[in-house]
Amino acid sequence: MMDNMEENIEGRQTKNFWDFIANFKGDKVIWMIVLLLILISLVSIFASSSSLAKGDTSRLDIFFSQFWLACGGLVIIVLCYNIPSIGFIRLFSSLGFFVSFILLFCLIAGIGTINVNGAERSLELFGMQIYIFEVIKVAMVMYLAWAIDAYKKDSFKLPKALAVLSPKLEFLDRPAAKRIIYIYLPVMTVIGGMFKGGISSTMLTGLVMFLVILIGGMPKKEIFGALAAGCVMIGLFVGLHLASDGKIFPRIAVAVDRITLHKEYKIIEEENRVAELEAARGEKHEWSKEYREAIDRIRQPESAKLAIKEGGIIGKGPGNSTQKYSVYAIFSDYIYSFIIEEYGLLGGIIVMILYVSLLARGSLIVSSCDSWFAKVAVAGLVLLITGQAFMHMLVNVNIGPLTGQTLPMVSHGSSSFLSFSVAFGVLLSISRLAKNNIDAKREEMEAAVAANAEAAVAADDTDDMEETSGPQAMRPQPGQ
Repeated sequence: MMDNMEENIEGRQTKNFWDFIANFKGDKVIWMIVLLLILISLVSIFASSSSLAKGDTSRLDIFFSQFWLACGGLVIIVLCYNIPSIGFIRLFSSLGFFVSFILLFCLIAGIGTINVNGAERSLELFGMQIYIFEVIKVAMVMYLAWAIDAYKKDSFKLPKALAVLSPKLEFLDRPAAKRIIYIYLPVMTVIGGMFKGGISSTMLTGLVMFLVILIGGMPKKEIFGALAAGCVMIGLFVGLHLASDGKIFPRIAVAVDRITLHKEYKIIEEENRVAELEAARGEKHEWSKEYREAIDRIRQPESAKLAIKEGGIIGKGPGNSTQKYSVYAIFSDYIYSFIIEEYGLLGGIIVMILYVSLLARGSLIVSSCDSWFAKVAVAGLVLLITGQAFMHMLVNVNIGPLTGQTLPMVSHGSSSFLSFSVAFGVLLSISRLAKNNIDAKREEMEAAVAANAEAAVAADDTDDMEETSGPQAMRPQPGQ
């Protein structure tokens, strides 16, 4: 008897669990992707944190800091996921350019900025260090989704109000003027403002915004015209950098150094050749300052390549990485190399599959959305996340210069982690709302089909009654 009761209780618990899973809204694949990425992050940060630990800080301290950051990210995801309507998301998205403009103004004016790796691109706010560009990436994608949707619906209020006030301002209410004011100018402003602090972030954000505008269905001639204008603006910045002997936009010199690392290899090869000749003659070689500087500059990319080579197919196993002692930023800029060193090519492929799956699920969610805002927001956020992920991976496997771009939801860094938590939360919220709309339409369709079926049955019954009770039924039949 007791055994039957326990089996019934376990059966009900199992049924309730699977009912909860079945009724859970939002795209379940994306939920699994983000949870797996967070799990990979916690394991990788703990295993690679030996180079982070300094002074009284232990590996456990670093792990728990990442753990609480992951908890905060999950809270943000759940809060965004539970946004009650698409209108709330659209409302906050309309402030994206304003937020980006304020952050860039603080960056350019030096208000509360912090110098990180030779560049001012972080703000000190309430005791927290906020990496400006990570916030701007997500904010501008959401803003462009709002602007494109508002343009499609012709819901910009300011141009209409100005046109009513003065006939001279009627040109502001024209479609081309609205596209310039609300779409192209904000994009150009953000690209120009970001260029001071980081070339790679500027390029990535600019490319994503370009694709978002293209997806939004803006005229292609205008889009490529804006792209050409952006290239001219960047060329002007490079000219100012050269004319000022590197004092203006100093990050350009850093980008050039990263692109032209082959010069460092030539210095090293030449010095090694001279050292071998002197050793053959029994002489002691004095290593030059240029050689030591060249070694320092190639240390990280070379160590990352070595980590991938040593990882092989199945990896060294958890905690057995050796390159984490050589690569200063392996927990951030080179976390993918670290994953391959410890878990091999198989581990690297699994991480890659997660981002490819996100791209695939994003395309499915876009097809189920019924508004331009939702479609563009989902497409833009998915392109941002996967684009940055694959840029990080390409750099780690030595295809392209060091960019400093983190692996979304995996690398160490609070601003990046929390910003992408917002992105995932919005994706899940839109997928939930899209599913609700589809379910509502399906219920309406099923109700309409049921109503039509009932009407058809009622009509058949009426016809049958008329046939049995009509004049023909009163006539005598043959043989009566």
